[in-house]
Amino acid sequence: MSEAAVDRLLAVLIVALLATGVLTWRAGSQDTYWLYVLHGLLAGVLLAASVLKLRRSLPRALARRRWRQLLVSAPLALATLLSLAIGFAWVAGGQLVQLGPWTLLGWHGTVAWVIVGLVAIHLLMSGRWRVLRPRLRPMAARPITAAVVQQARPRQISRRTLMAGGFLAFAGLMTWGTAELLDRLSRMPRRFTGSRWLPGGGVPPPTTFFGEGTPTIDQVAWRLRVHGAVDRPLELSLDELRSLGVQDWPAVLDCTGGWAMQTSWQGVPLSTVLDAAGARSSASAINVRSVTGWGALMSVDEARGTLLATGVAGSDLPAPNGAPCRLVVPNRRGLDWVKWVTEIAVS
Repeated sequence: MSEAAVDRLLAVLIVALLATGVLTWRAGSQDTYWLYVLHGLLAGVLLAASVLKLRRSLPRALARRRWRQLLVSAPLALATLLSLAIGFAWVAGGQLVQLGPWTLLGWHGTVAWVIVGLVAIHLLMSGRWRVLRPRLRPMAARPITAAVVQQARPRQISRRTLMAGGFLAFAGLMTWGTAELLDRLSRMPRRFTGSRWLPGGGVPPPTTFFGEGTPTIDQVAWRLRVHGAVDRPLELSLDELRSLGVQDWPAVLDCTGGWAMQTSWQGVPLSTVLDAAGARSSASAINVRSVTGWGALMSVDEARGTLLATGVAGSDLPAPNGAPCRLVVPNRRGLDWVKWVTEIAVS
């Protein structure tokens, strides 16, 4: 496998890992399990490809004293290996590890975004845009012969390249499989999303995606506004919302920070609120918004399977957990479980 081929493979793997990682922030149903498996397999291949790249390039760069090249490449290589090491430590470690503001899984994602910036810097400073778009060398004018025609044909994948690709795929599979096996043998196995289970039945930890603080809300003055493609726009107080009929729903809150908890949520189904407002049959989307500006957009059908929770584990919803009203979305992760709900826009 040529040096350029390895570079292109590394670029493709980093983009694919970032894309699958971002998609997992919202994928919370069993039918999205393949996405997590793919992310893990790609990480294994990236580790093998990174080792291959370092083994080839590092000794040559040191021998030729290419300090400028090393200054550009070394931070990218270190960040890549660090993100992979943190990710595999999370999978194989068998426990929920918190370091400062984030779990190991949170740090894994943070370093991954750093890698994106370092890749851009690496391409700009090294001028190696050929990784993304190889340049074609113009051929000098010469008589068309059988040899010229043979040279103009697209190159086939060589046996050596095919073997190297197979080795990288096998190494990636073995790395992912070993980490998964260690996880299954641990006393704190993960959910299919990668989150580790917390004891169920209680009040979940009060976390937020961007770490913003709990807003001050006067629950007496608070109103839930329902508007848009409805026949009867509503502004419901907390008591009026509850008067529509409180139900008890068991659901799993799966935080993107790396933990999951199954507990009971008390509240009013969003379908009941939509019916009370007379949501029109032409409506196709529901946007549930928080006082902080955060929101979750979903189809009407999916929204009808959610709950506007005003309580958890048999008690009133605590303010850090979203009081007076929080959205419960059983098949999505915590990113879409909007806290401090104040508005439902139907469109």
